[in-house]
Amino acid sequence: MRKRYVLLVVCLLAWGFTVAQQKTWCNPINLDYGYCPIPNFVTQGKHRATADPTITLFKGDYYLFSTNQWGYWWSSDMLQWHFMPRKFLKPWHHVYDELCAPATVVLGDTLLVIGSTYTKDFPLWMSQHPRTDNWKEAVDSFQAGAWDPAFFLDDDGRLYLYHGSSNDHPLYGQEVDRKTLQPIGERKDLIRLHDDEHGWERFGEHNDNTFLKPFIEGAWMNKHNGLYYLQYGAPGTEFSGYGDGVYIGKQPMGPFTYQSHNPFSYKPGGFARGAGHGATYQDKYGNWWHVSTINIVVKNNFERRIGIWPAGFDKDDLLYCNTAYGDYPHYMPDAAIPAGKDLFTGWMLLNYNKPVQVSSTYGGYSPNNAVDENIKTYWSAATGNKGEWIQTDLGQVSTLHAVQINYADQDATFMGKQPGLYHQYKLYSSLDGKTWKLLTDKSRNTTDVPHDYIALTAPVQARYLKLENIHMPSGKFAISGLRAFGFGKGAVPDTVKEFIALRGNSERRNAWLKWEQNNQATGYTIYAGIAPDKLYTNIMVYGANEYYFNAMDKDKPYYFCIEAFNENGIGKRTQVMKVE
Repeated sequence: MRKRYVLLVVCLLAWGFTVAQQKTWCNPINLDYGYCPIPNFVTQGKHRATADPTITLFKGDYYLFSTNQWGYWWSSDMLQWHFMPRKFLKPWHHVYDELCAPATVVLGDTLLVIGSTYTKDFPLWMSQHPRTDNWKEAVDSFQAGAWDPAFFLDDDGRLYLYHGSSNDHPLYGQEVDRKTLQPIGERKDLIRLHDDEHGWERFGEHNDNTFLKPFIEGAWMNKHNGLYYLQYGAPGTEFSGYGDGVYIGKQPMGPFTYQSHNPFSYKPGGFARGAGHGATYQDKYGNWWHVSTINIVVKNNFERRIGIWPAGFDKDDLLYCNTAYGDYPHYMPDAAIPAGKDLFTGWMLLNYNKPVQVSSTYGGYSPNNAVDENIKTYWSAATGNKGEWIQTDLGQVSTLHAVQINYADQDATFMGKQPGLYHQYKLYSSLDGKTWKLLTDKSRNTTDVPHDYIALTAPVQARYLKLENIHMPSGKFAISGLRAFGFGKGAVPDTVKEFIALRGNSERRNAWLKWEQNNQATGYTIYAGIAPDKLYTNIMVYGANEYYFNAMDKDKPYYFCIEAFNENGIGKRTQVMKVE
């Protein structure tokens, strides 16, 4: 049998095929997000949206619930997600309130789920077979009245509820009776924001809005090494700096102490921005992950997506989340991995701000918006017709490993979750822009793929990519990111020079980071942290040689370094610099 297998592999190699490489994924994750389920706000058009995710491992599968999707997703590997339609609320509840910021918990052989509510008449649902629409009410009316709820089952079998979403009130905690599944005892105030001390908690895109108070929301709890990690989102879901912080306690109801490294989940730069209001969980191999909200916020303040990031606890029991190059392709492990192991493939973005040609352009949605690494901007063709196309030049013949196609929602007509939606397209590559090779044929695709990610079985040599539309589920053919990943043929950038951090005495929560422009660089990744070996915070910067870092704690020293990157790879980091 082994001889036959070896012969098969030799034949495949001779025919130009290769054995499939390790599986990868790329944020935002490719889900069939529903359209604009929040109608009570001014919008500039219908659009896809979801947020506030939780992922729960149950009977060997992962279940992803998020805001207003009229259902949920399940996956066996966190790569391919399958949508299960389900309306959980009672008929008299408003349909648009469907499972906002839901909570889940596994009790024995049963998965339970509930959505947010300020009332006390929402049901708590249960299922032993959630791969199918097989649910029943565990409790007719859950009496907590919890918005942004989170359940936590302790090792001793006691069940707790954490909740709250406000720019005035704290996060709350309360025990839940395992038999009645109703809250018992008094609700307890747990934690509040302290934006006068913690720079990242300040409201606004640049943490500088002094007119509005920031929001604390998105409670979540984990236990590790006997410690309790109470997590929260801040300062507002609309902002690139939307992140998750954590307090640590020795008891499930506190008291809690602010972790020295915060926010632990944070991604203010790059293509996909924001990493707040999420959930920390372990996969079936014991690896830690954090799923959270990515913001777009163009057509509506609640236009959002979902990202998955590697996470973990360091030797000092600090919770961290690795978002460095977090919207580039990463490997998905199929076994336990060493703590701190980087899952980044190393495949670099090949077409940042490179020349683009298109079949047509609608209004001011210009072609280069599709390659500017900004999910908020996009190119739109004049129509959604078959034959509209976009072509990107990589600038040189490169080794192509993967492509991500991010659709925009220009002139979409749907509202809510629509069955039977699908994208169809063909993706071509070329060495000279004249002779084209079909890379991916999805002309018969029957699925909805708004952030389609194609990892090639074997890398190809290419200079040009061409995406040709065949069918859009709604609206015009519009692309916010046609992103090519692999390796160029040139040199990686030199080490960044003249990197400085200026921190004044009048505002200790801010620092101005500045460096000499590197002409070889596409962009830069800044690393910051509370110790030289804890540079867990990172920011990806394109098209600039400065950054205003407004996420520091007032009375803490910080450490910084920076690296330059381009389509060929990543340069050497600078020496770590301490800023008092």
